[in-house]
Amino acid sequence: MIDLRSDTVTRPTSAMLEAMMKAKVGDDVFGEDPTVNELEAIAAAMFGMEAGVFCPSGTMTNQIAIKVHTQPGDEVICDKLAHIYQYEGGGIAFNSGCSVKLLDGNRGRITAEQVLEGINADETYKAATSLVALENTTNRGGGSCYDFADIIAIREVCNENKLGFHLDGARLFNALIEKKETPKQYGDVFDSISICLSKGLGTPVGSLLLGTNTFIKKARRVRKAFGGGMRQAGFLAAAGIYALENNIERLAEDHLHTKQIAKALATKDFVGEILPVETNIIIAEIKGRLNAAGFTQEMEEAGINLMAISPKQIRMVLHLDVSKEMVQKIISTIEKL
Repeated sequence: MIDLRSDTVTRPTSAMLEAMMKAKVGDDVFGEDPTVNELEAIAAAMFGMEAGVFCPSGTMTNQIAIKVHTQPGDEVICDKLAHIYQYEGGGIAFNSGCSVKLLDGNRGRITAEQVLEGINADETYKAATSLVALENTTNRGGGSCYDFADIIAIREVCNENKLGFHLDGARLFNALIEKKETPKQYGDVFDSISICLSKGLGTPVGSLLLGTNTFIKKARRVRKAFGGGMRQAGFLAAAGIYALENNIERLAEDHLHTKQIAKALATKDFVGEILPVETNIIIAEIKGRLNAAGFTQEMEEAGINLMAISPKQIRMVLHLDVSKEMVQKIISTIEKL
């Protein structure tokens, strides 16, 4: 089965497994796992940030960041499609006691003008706006990327209004490769950054939260309270080190494959709007003689697993477990429908 449901379905390569098996480990809760410490240091240095903390998931790193940046009763500004709002179990309210100001952006991307308009007046009857959170690339926006100039403009609004600035960078490396940007550009702009290792980079488990030494010290306390303290986590951290050293540049191959499949979809009479394809995600409208469920079933019968995300939309996500030969099978299957 070719699995296009998500880039979280990847399995470690033999080389990654070998690195995991050879990892030196200790108790991470005591700060004594050398491989975890190395991974955190490598990632922090990559982004030009002071420190990092290794966590089981991107949801946890995002939720820890929100908890550290805010106080109960505060308000978080984000796009209405943001992962932190749509797909993290109501964690902003549950974990941090905060409300959310949802902005209607462009494929998940918001502007400095929208942020400025979304900041609450400093009045006792209003929630205190304390944090702006971006997502890059945007999941529900079809893997769309921010223009860096727009991020800089939002940073300036945050500075002027004393707001925290967090990045959900679950697929940030896809954006970096596509836009030819550097991690340090992002480290210079954001107060905190969450990066996932278990999506395009292909590790089995794990995400990192990056920030200042003071921020990460607080984050470790929150991680413990959230039940995220891991013990001999170096076996997982070794996969992360391998991924950062070997699996970033190859993301361009996923982007090429995604565009090739999208081109095939665009020729079919049952396919409507396809969100502009920038990285490794396709979101397409299915209409006419097929609906999203019907298209998904047809593809599954051909050995290709994907996701219907609404009655009229499907999503495909490319990743390192999808070979060139598999891409040709996907295209051939679409052409025969």
